[in-house]
Amino acid sequence: MTKHLLCGVDVSAKDFSVAIDPGTGRLWEGVFNNDAAGHRKLVRRLTRGKRRPRVCVEATGIYHLDLCLALAQAGDIDVMVANPRTTKDFARAQLRRSKTDRTDARSLLEFVRRMEFSAWVPPDSSILALRAFSRRIQALLVSRAQEKNRLHADEAVSATPPAIRESIERHIEAINAEVDALTEAALEVVRSDTVLTQRFDHLVSVKGIAQASAVTLLAELSVLPAGMTARQWVAHAGLDPRHSESGTSVQAAVRISKVGNRHLRAALFLPALVAAQHEEQVRAFYQHLITRGKKPMQALVAVMRKLLHAIHGMFQWDDDFDGTKFFRAQA
Repeated sequence: MTKHLLCGVDVSAKDFSVAIDPGTGRLWEGVFNNDAAGHRKLVRRLTRGKRRPRVCVEATGIYHLDLCLALAQAGDIDVMVANPRTTKDFARAQLRRSKTDRTDARSLLEFVRRMEFSAWVPPDSSILALRAFSRRIQALLVSRAQEKNRLHADEAVSATPPAIRESIERHIEAINAEVDALTEAALEVVRSDTVLTQRFDHLVSVKGIAQASAVTLLAELSVLPAGMTARQWVAHAGLDPRHSESGTSVQAAVRISKVGNRHLRAALFLPALVAAQHEEQVRAFYQHLITRGKKPMQALVAVMRKLLHAIHGMFQWDDDFDGTKFFRAQA
């Protein structure tokens, strides 16, 4: 019997499936919500016995991160974050024909049993702090937009008491102050870390990426596994195309999947819009797509996707934005 309690976890956005080998010859399987309560339940399940747990989680962009942090912070649980490509090849070698959350969890359990264990190292505290600041700022901006909508609606109704409008205006001012203070705190985190500072400077070298957008982009991208490719970044952001066909005669228009990190996707929208107006090569790429028959929103999404590829290259090669690499118009 192995001295470790082995566990495979298949994570999705809303929940995660678990397969545990308790050493009795029979697997324990279950499904937990992918939230703080679900994470605590899994920790309690894993730490019931005397054997030290070893957990294998497949890297799924952002969905696995909070779970892995909860497991690592428990102190007596070892975590391995496996590359999806590696686990896919492993499952193919096991001749697995079906693919469900349950079978994927079993496959990850077998993976941690047979493969060399490589312990996961959590992101630096500065990166986690930056992400926390960014997420809070985004939540406040949503609240501010809601209040502004209420103010606009109330101004159109003469019966609205002035005290109501004044209350909304004070709330908006308070939110603005909070956003400014948290943004400055986030920038202090960036300045305290050499790598974050370099990457932040690379981001703002793009005409269209201002400080606020750079903070969000940096926060969301810095927690991703180091080995992810640009295409994996695109898929993680939910900007990858989704094809839909029915039978042989009905084929819907290609749309982006939107299955991914909505924070990253939202953070790319305004920079892409501004860059398509003020960054020469980005504007040329956008116009090139328009002349080929793309609708404005389709062309803008393509700019978002290509901009994410450019950021990946900037981070990889430690270089500022180079428009000539973004798009070269044919003579």
